[in-house]
Amino acid sequence: MNTVKLTASTLAIVVASTSGAFARDNIQTAGSSTVLPYATIVAEAFGENFDFPTPVVESGGSGAGRKKLCEGVGENTIDIANSSSRIKQSDIDLCASNGVNEIMEVRIGYDGIVFASDINGADFAFTPADWFKALAAEVVVDGAVVANPNKTWAEVNGDLPAQDILAFIPGTKHGTREVFDEKVILKGCEETGAFEVFAAAAGGDEDAAEEKCMALRTDGVSVDIDGDYTETLSRIDANKNAIGVFGLSFYQNNTDKLKVATMSGVVPTVDSIAAGGYPVSRPLYFYVKKAHLGVIPGLKEYIEFFVSDDMAGPDGPLAEYGLVSDPELAATQEMVASETPMAPLN
Repeated sequence: MNTVKLTASTLAIVVASTSGAFARDNIQTAGSSTVLPYATIVAEAFGENFDFPTPVVESGGSGAGRKKLCEGVGENTIDIANSSSRIKQSDIDLCASNGVNEIMEVRIGYDGIVFASDINGADFAFTPADWFKALAAEVVVDGAVVANPNKTWAEVNGDLPAQDILAFIPGTKHGTREVFDEKVILKGCEETGAFEVFAAAAGGDEDAAEEKCMALRTDGVSVDIDGDYTETLSRIDANKNAIGVFGLSFYQNNTDKLKVATMSGVVPTVDSIAAGGYPVSRPLYFYVKKAHLGVIPGLKEYIEFFVSDDMAGPDGPLAEYGLVSDPELAATQEMVASETPMAPLN
């Protein structure tokens, strides 16, 4: 017969279950496919080392995970949303409308967005401007806004291979897409001067100019991938001249199949991201429904374990998989220990 660990959380769940409010005894998470492998590593280690059931970790995309977190409070709602982009005010407003009034924002470390192609393909050295000129629906040619005429990477930049443009990028539900849009496409729009032209055409409306910058081609050159990085990899395997957008850790675990490009002259590595040199890096998060702490057994223990030095530190298994350890991890650990909810967004 198994011994039951009667922690405060366990007692709380018993009381709550009696009242009919909660009956679930396992942690449930959903969200980012980028965070998924890290969360899975932690969940399996947690199940092996603690007297709690192994947490259920599902994917679905950062936006979808945050939406599920904000559906309400109770056993039929998830406890944690994994996210490769920061929570939005619209998410917070949705949470509040459904009675989710306190959320903990937990930063687990950093990752980079990389641009990779078939291991036997050509070498690429990109800039954000290259990607804007390749994928934007409209570009500026001789001062005029025109439908994107570029067919090959060499037409975009004479230093790039004369290879047809075909890019597999994360779909709009993925947090990686938000970072790609803002740090690559929008940055490239600004670098080429197109942003100023778009803004002038919109009467100085910079929001309209940003929207124009991030409107991508619909002629089959830019293909949204709604699945995870394994789907992108399979697409490249079937289309050897394609370029895919991946997380650094996924690329590092598939270097036998993929060749990575530089961005603005920098090779994406753990070291270049940690040093701040690689321009397309981003923090990774998970968001905790504070109302479930002390109610769902093991939830507090799980989030403390996730950000512990043993797991998220520079010598832990998450770093071995590809996570860039957060230099401010100690502050995150203190925040988790004190159960501090996130402040309003700036």
